This record gives sequence, C-alpha cells and structure tokens, in this order.
Amino acid sequence: MRLLLGCALLLATPLHANPVDDRFDALSGKEWAWRQKSFQSEESNKGGIPRHLPDESAATQSERLATWTDVLRQLDMIDPATLSPAKQEDYGVYRVQVQTLLDTQRFRDFEKPLNSDSSFWADLGYVARQPIRTEADAQAMLSLMRDIPRYFDQNSTNMRAGLKRGFTPPRVTMAGRDQSIALIAEAKSPRDTLWFTPFRTLPASIPQARQDALRAEAENIIKTSIIPAYAKLLAFMRKDYLPKLREGLSAEAWPDGKAYYRAQIRAYATVDLSPEEIHAIGLAEVAKVRAQMLDIMKEVKFEGDLPAFLRFLRTDPQFYVKTPQALLERAAWISKQFDGKAAQWFGRMPRGRFGIVPVPDDIAPFYTAGRGGQDRYLLNTYDLPSRPLFQLTALTLHESAPGHSWQTSMAAENEERPEWRRYTYISAYGEGWALYCERLGIEMGMYETPYDRFGMLSYQMWRAARLVIDTGIHSKGWTREQSIAFLRDNSALSEHEITTEVDRYIGWPGQALSYYLGMLQIEKERARAEAALGATFDIRAFHDMLLSLGSVPLPVITARTDRFIAEGGKGPWPLPN
Repeated sequence: MRLLLGCALLLATPLHANPVDDRFDALSGKEWAWRQKSFQSEESNKGGIPRHLPDESAATQSERLATWTDVLRQLDMIDPATLSPAKQEDYGVYRVQVQTLLDTQRFRDFEKPLNSDSSFWADLGYVARQPIRTEADAQAMLSLMRDIPRYFDQNSTNMRAGLKRGFTPPRVTMAGRDQSIALIAEAKSPRDTLWFTPFRTLPASIPQARQDALRAEAENIIKTSIIPAYAKLLAFMRKDYLPKLREGLSAEAWPDGKAYYRAQIRAYATVDLSPEEIHAIGLAEVAKVRAQMLDIMKEVKFEGDLPAFLRFLRTDPQFYVKTPQALLERAAWISKQFDGKAAQWFGRMPRGRFGIVPVPDDIAPFYTAGRGGQDRYLLNTYDLPSRPLFQLTALTLHESAPGHSWQTSMAAENEERPEWRRYTYISAYGEGWALYCERLGIEMGMYETPYDRFGMLSYQMWRAARLVIDTGIHSKGWTREQSIAFLRDNSALSEHEITTEVDRYIGWPGQALSYYLGMLQIEKERARAEAALGATFDIRAFHDMLLSLGSVPLPVITARTDRFIAEGGKGPWPLPN
C-alpha cells in the first residue's frame, strides 16, 4: 500500500479549554479541507465515486508548495509542550504528514507519476471498477470520465518536465508497462473497455429507459474522449518517453538524489536513519531469519541445503493449485479461520467487511501477490505456478484480517480522531502492522504445517531482504542482477515474484523499508509493555491501543506505549468479558 495523505472533508472543529489546542485544530482543519479540494472529491475515501480527478497543473503544484510551506511555518510556531496530551499526539502525526507532503513538492515527485508497480492511469482502475448503486453514482462516474483527457494531458506535461531533467523511472523496470494503456487505446468498441464495466449492470431502481440513456452517454464519452486520450498517451509513451528513460538505477543518482533518498526514508519509515544503518539492520535480520529457516528444514527432515529446499518448494506440485478459483477459495478459508480466533486477540472488531477478488487481468502480470484495502483483498491469480500455498496464510493475514483491511477499517471507524488521522495511510505503521500480523499468526495457531511456517519465514525474509536491497540499489550501487540473486538465494519467492518485486524497489525508492522497520518497532513496544506490566498485560488491550491510533509515525507508537504502561495496560475501549 502507498503513502496516502488525503481523503475527506473535515467535520466541525470543537472548541477546547486550551486556546493553543484551538489554534492547532483551526490550522489542521483548514489545511485538511483545502487538501481534499486540491486532491479529490469528498467521496473519494468514503466509498463514493469522485466526480473529478486531481488538478496536476503547474499552478496547482505551486499552490501546494506554498501552502504546505506556510502550514509548516505556522506549526513550528506552536510549542507542542503547550498542547494538551491528546493534541500533542495529534501534533506529532500531523507534522509528519505536512512535512512529507512538502517534501514531495520540493523534489517535484509529480514529474514522475509512474513506476513499475503503479501509475496514474492504472490507478484509475479502482474507480472504474466501483459498482454504480444509484443514478447519482452513474452521473458521478460520467463526470469523472469526461475529466480523463485533461488529467492525462497534465500528467504528460509533468512527465516531459521530469524527462528533461533526468527524473524518470529506470528503463529496465518499465518494459511492457504500456500494455495497460494499449488495452483501451486499441479497443475495438467502447463496450470492450474497462470504463464501460460499471454500466453493464445498473440497479433496477433506475428505469430501463434511463439505463439505456446512461449507457449510450457512457459509450459516447468512451468513444470521443477516453479512447483518444489513451491513444494520445500511448503514442507519447512509446515515441517520446519510454525510449528516453534513464539507464541508471540509484535514487541517489537523480537530481539532488542523496537528499531525495533521505526524504523518501523519512516519508516511508518515519525515522531518520541513514542508508548505511538500515543496510546493517537488514543484514542482521536476514541472518536471524535464515537460522529459523534452517530449523524448519531439520523439522521436516529435508536432506540438502537451503538452495535445494527452496527449489523443492518452488517446484513440488503439492504446494500449488491448478485453478484461480481454488486459490481464491483457499484464501477465503484462511480468513474464516482467523474469524474464529479473533476474539482471543482483539477486544474491538471493525464493522467494515472485505471481499476477496482477483487482481484485474490488465495489471496482474506486474502486480504484487496481493494487496489489501478497507473493502477488498486483491489476490493475484495470474501465473499460478508462482503462487504457492505455503505462503498464502501469511499473505492473507497481511492483506486482509487482521492486517490491512482490519487496520484501515478500524481507523476510519474511530470517530474520536480528526479525519486527517482516520483517512490517511503512513507506510511504516500500516505495513509494519500487517507484517507483525504475519508473525502473530504463529501465536494464533494459523499455520497448519511446518511448510506454512516456512512460508511465513520466507515472507519475513522477503521484507528483511528489502532493507538490504533498497539501500543497496539506491545508495551502494547494487545492480538489478545482484538484487535478484540476493532475494532468490534467501527466500522461497517464485522467479516471477522476485523480478517484479526487485523492479518495484528500483522504481519506488524507500517504500520497501517501511515493512520490517515498522514491525520491529511494534515488536519492541509490545515486549516493553509485557515486561513492565507482567501478569496484568492483556494482548487484546495492547492490540486495541495500536489500532486506535490510526496510521501514525513510529515515534507516536512509542509515546502511546509509554502511556499504556503508565495506565496499567488499560486499552482505549472496554474489553468484552
């Protein structure tokens, strides 16, 4: 999941006894409302269909830079010590949000709105696949569709500026990424495109004549606006952009690259560690996980070394299904097993529910094994020989419950928080929590076989190796081949996953660091609380405390754990009997 710092309009700000609290609330409330107007419609993160796409023009980019510069200046005029305890926590979260947003403008990240993993056009697929439940939804979708040519043109203009200064994804990571554009640009009929999908099945509450009119309008927009916009983008990509991408891999080789990479580390890890420090942590954790892997090899009495065991896992038919439906059904079974254990580990459950759906065909070849959101767990059923069952339990715990789907639902449903805490995502917390959930699966009894536990360790190794690979590529001159070999030699990931993942790290500097560093912080705070509280420690209260925070920088977890210990292990909500 990416670093998302925006979502819905602020509710009315209450007055507090502390005037400094009021000053902080007024500042954060005003900026948050402006942020939503700048980035998206009010509906974007509340389950509705946005009526327009963000304005990515030069004027808007300048406005964002000026606004966040001024907000940070005003924040720094507030002494956090003068705020109430609750607002001190809010301040710590909000300042990181603003600093991160300001850094994206200073380094002009908007001039590179794509990488091997995602892009401004592919990201629209989520919106295009939202169901239409009312005529108002249909009108919102049509409005958004009319906005696509303008949105594509603005992003293309920004990409030209990035190309001019050498700020592009590396060439080797972008091969074939234009195919998702071509699927629409070269469609034989508007009805063959993704954008007609939501109009295929309209609700019965809309009269048939009106349904026919809406479909006709959608077809016309696709024919006269959307297909030409995709065709124009495809021509730009193939003629002007892809052939001129940079050859190097390192983020530090970009303009102002050393500072840029450190800013990416701060954004995704929310700590200011040097690449050298992170690289060393990664090597130590790789060695630790490798030793645990060898223990499982002994447990299953495998005769051979680790490379031989990894070959066995990658090739033995017992670990693979033959149909996409079988993979989806196994994931559903795992998620229901967790449901039966949840009350032992969590006091409060989210009201929201998620579905398990396959990754869409147009992005599946370059997509990760899975990705979780508030309402869905996307599971990649492309190339089934690269989707082993022994890793599926860890993947499901990470992406659905109690990982991403739970965490984002719990954040959104916590109405005690300001909306800029409920509807934002900070990678170190979100990915750290999800990776923690994978390891928590051992305590919960979720791993049925030693091979399943090895799959969990392989996923742990995958994330530990990211610390080594990301810093190796972007700060130490590692090659793509060197990075692929390191991941191949240390994890049970398939060759397909290894190459797509390494390309992801090359094109998305710093994001890969958030997972393991976040998990280590959560494990550290749990161990500290268990040691301090002894027999009074209740894991349900600790987990509730973590999930009540929303998505926060890692130092906020430490401060909240201090309070958890001081209050005798009391959680934010009463525990059920």
